[in-house]
Formats: sequence, C-alpha cells, structure tokens
Amino acid sequence: MAPEQRRFADEESRWQALVQRDPAARDAFFYAVKTTGVVCRSGCSSRLPGRENVEFFDTYQEAQRAGYRPCKRCRPDLISPDEHLVELVVQACRRIEEAENPLKLEQLAAEASMSPWHFHRLFKQIVGVTPKQYAATWQTRRFRASLKNGRSVTAAIYEAGFSSSSRAYETARQRLGMPPSTYRQGGAGLTIRYGIAPCSLGWVVVAATEQGICLIEFGDAPESLPAKVKERFPKAHLQEAGPDFSTLLHQVVALIESPGQTVDLPLDIRGTAFQEQVWRALREIPPGTTMSYAQVAERIGRPKAARAVAQACAANKLAVAVPCHRVVRSDGKPGGYRWGVERKQALLRRESEKSEEHQTCATCSPEDRR
Repeated sequence: MAPEQRRFADEESRWQALVQRDPAARDAFFYAVKTTGVVCRSGCSSRLPGRENVEFFDTYQEAQRAGYRPCKRCRPDLISPDEHLVELVVQACRRIEEAENPLKLEQLAAEASMSPWHFHRLFKQIVGVTPKQYAATWQTRRFRASLKNGRSVTAAIYEAGFSSSSRAYETARQRLGMPPSTYRQGGAGLTIRYGIAPCSLGWVVVAATEQGICLIEFGDAPESLPAKVKERFPKAHLQEAGPDFSTLLHQVVALIESPGQTVDLPLDIRGTAFQEQVWRALREIPPGTTMSYAQVAERIGRPKAARAVAQACAANKLAVAVPCHRVVRSDGKPGGYRWGVERKQALLRRESEKSEEHQTCATCSPEDRR
C-alpha cells in the first residue's frame, strides 16, 4: 500500500483531511455526496458537505458503480496524478523497456511501493494501456528491430524474450500482419493484392495480405494509387487483384457511401501503443457524430494529449475504416485530413444526412415505412 493510502486508510482520517483541506490527501481517495449524487476527488475545492452525507471510496470506478456521477469542478473521471506518481510510472516504463524477460506486475508494483492493484490502475491511467500491454508492445518492437537487423527468426525470438516460438508467431500474426520471416525481409516474397475503385470522393485503393486489409488510401487518379502500396511494402510483390477481390473492395466502398459498415482489419504494423489506443477510440465514435481532439484525449484518459491525438490521426493509413475524419477542432471546424479537407467535409456531411434519415425513419409508423 502506498504511503498516502496508509495515512488515509480509515473514514475518520479521510474526513479530517477534507475538513483541513490537507494537500497530502490529494487523489488519495474519493468522496461522494449523497444529497447531490456527485463524487469528488479528495482535493476538490467544492464547499464541504455535511459529514452525514459523505461516503468514501478508494477509486472513482467504485463510486461510479455505486451510482454517483463525476464532479464538474474536480473531474474525478479524468487523470490528474502528481509529478511524483508520474515519475514512478515513467521509471516502470524504462524498466519494462530494458528488461530481457517480461517483468511480473507484483515486481513492478513493489519497486514503486504500491499494491499491484493500485499500480496497475495508476499505470493505465497515465500511460493509457496496462503494464502487460505496454510490455507486449515493446517486446514486438524489439522483435521487429531484430528481424530488420538481419537476425534469424530464432535469434530474434530469443532476443525479444518470447517464451516460445509459437508465442512469437502468434504475436507476429496479430501485430505484424504477416509471418516474422516475411517481415524480416521487408515484405520480400510477400504478395499484396490490391484493387482500385471509383467512389464519390475520387478513387480508393484497398490492399490486403492473406491476413486482411493493410492499406486504404484515397487518390485523385487511379494510376497514382499502386505507388502508395509500394511505399509501405517496398520489397513486396504487388499484384492487381482479380474478380475474387471485388467483395472486399465493395465493402470498403460501402464504408464511404453508407456509413456504419464494418470491416475486419489487422493491426497496423507501424502503430505505437498510443496510436492504437487513439484509433480504437476513433472507431467507437458513431457515424453522424464528431469529437474534438481534446475530447478524444479525455476519452482515452490523456486530457493533455490533444496534440498527440492529432498526430495519431494524421498517421492513420486506413481511411474511413479508422474514422479519423470524425475528429474536428474544438471550434467545430473540420481541421486537417491527410486525404484533403474537402473529403473530410463530404464524409461528415454524408454521415450527418444518413444519421438524420435513420432518426426520421425510426419515428415513422409502419405504414409510413412502406
């Protein structure tokens, strides 16, 4: 248990911390006010409630499950750890990155003088992923670097710290989108099929390996699109797909013309843990709605990372399938888009119209729908 938790472990000490506005209690616990239904951080500057109306919680999630909503002043649903806690997590990140073998959660927590549960929660709040997910990302990164440096697959597996070759291949399939030996050769020997189709926004190219879609790009002219695939996999063999590729191509075009469709995609091999977190959040934004970069940053628990969110959107190479076009500036203006702001505006306008049509249809009587 961390020092601040031990000091404010019982309700009486927590109440006295509220009465005295003790700065040492900041973020050590949470308290909820029964009469207002609001939960606050321990350091909230709101007016002190009556003792009989206060209920204490170790975490915001516990208060949320009890039915309390977050205070709009101290925002307990957002992250605001002090510099000391941030430094502890940064040190843990460096330990994970430098470790030859995966470190246990209990070991990392003990080094930070925290319980495993508290350390796990704090790490995810600050970094955006769990310690295990962070370690997996770095393990894959080391594996990828070894393969690029010419190591054999067996040597790369050993150097990356995988427990077995089967585990390494399983991870590679999920995060590289291809077998390790193929990635080691920069895509050499890999056949990537692609199809090009017209759409209302110009032309679109869809490229796929055996594992699934690896690239979706817009273009103004069809002859320029194969080069975009070649740029990503410079040593791969590109093959223009035949009629059997049409179903996949039509699915992607449907994403453009009929918002709300879904396509099963492999992970982008160049995505960092943070980028993947942003991209997952983008796919949760419903068609017809938008969020600002700051709102996305808050949603992933990184309220000060709006600029980094914008950079993750710019790095997205799966147009429409990862809907970065649904992220706009805080003033409501479209902002940038790697495939042109005109396309972004067209996508948003089409999704808004489709959403309105759906809402209108939902209110119609069965007779009206005939």
